[in-house]
Amino acid sequence: MKRVLPFLGVLFAGVALAQTNVGGPDTSGPALTAGQYNLIYNFFSFAIAAMGASAIFFFLSRSNVAPKYRVALLISGVVVSIAAYHYVRIFNSFEAAYALNAAGVYAPTTVPFNDAYRYVDWLLTVPLLLVEAVAVLALARSVANSLILRLAVAAVLMIALGYPGEVADNTGTRFLFGTLSTIPFLYILYILWVELARATERQTAEVKVLVRNLRLLLLASWGVYPIAYILPMLGIVGSGAVVGVQVGYTIADVLAKPLFGLLIYAIAVAKTRDDGGVVNEVNAVGTPLPVNASD
Repeated sequence: MKRVLPFLGVLFAGVALAQTNVGGPDTSGPALTAGQYNLIYNFFSFAIAAMGASAIFFFLSRSNVAPKYRVALLISGVVVSIAAYHYVRIFNSFEAAYALNAAGVYAPTTVPFNDAYRYVDWLLTVPLLLVEAVAVLALARSVANSLILRLAVAAVLMIALGYPGEVADNTGTRFLFGTLSTIPFLYILYILWVELARATERQTAEVKVLVRNLRLLLLASWGVYPIAYILPMLGIVGSGAVVGVQVGYTIADVLAKPLFGLLIYAIAVAKTRDDGGVVNEVNAVGTPLPVNASD
């Protein structure tokens, strides 16, 4: 739990930052067809439902595993809760930013679309995602603390450096900050594939496979973000770029948060069994049976 506390201050700061409409989003964006608008609208709605349902599952499933793995599920629940909140704000901002006109096209209103909510969300959730990946393995305290600190710092730098490029109106600035953001990203991959692999050498075969899948999912989901990021650099602009960025980021978020959390849960269940514990089950009258595992 102590590992989670430093992020609570960042949580409140991030929420306040989102309210300030960081970066002054442009109100002169392209108009969207009804199909494009509804596609983005429905993806936002899907993300809210996925994040909210996942939060309920992760919080209720903590009793299914041994106590020392419950903090990882707590963090999973916090991550998707933060994301659900921000997707509600993104959804509301998107609704306010476009209005259907007489021609059947959704044109930008005078209310700006605040896409800064995404970066505030990532600033909070990406470090926590990496923390839960380490926390669920219950490594030695010194090893875990070192990994968590370096991963969290690299994650914050990656997000913070990416934002100036996201809001830039020229390719040079976007390329510069995209490149700078890639440096901590590569460092994160090094830690996950090299140092974390060394730290998990004594894990069981099942846990090793799950950790491998966790890293591959992280790589696959995070790989969507740079693709969406470079769309304007490839000359893909206008309404097509709006759809590509918003839908792409939303798909990546669902993969990187709810699905990632489910793999964390699977690892926690596997390690509970490996420790000699009994995964919580439900008896005939629907009452949960206690987990036979100690911290």
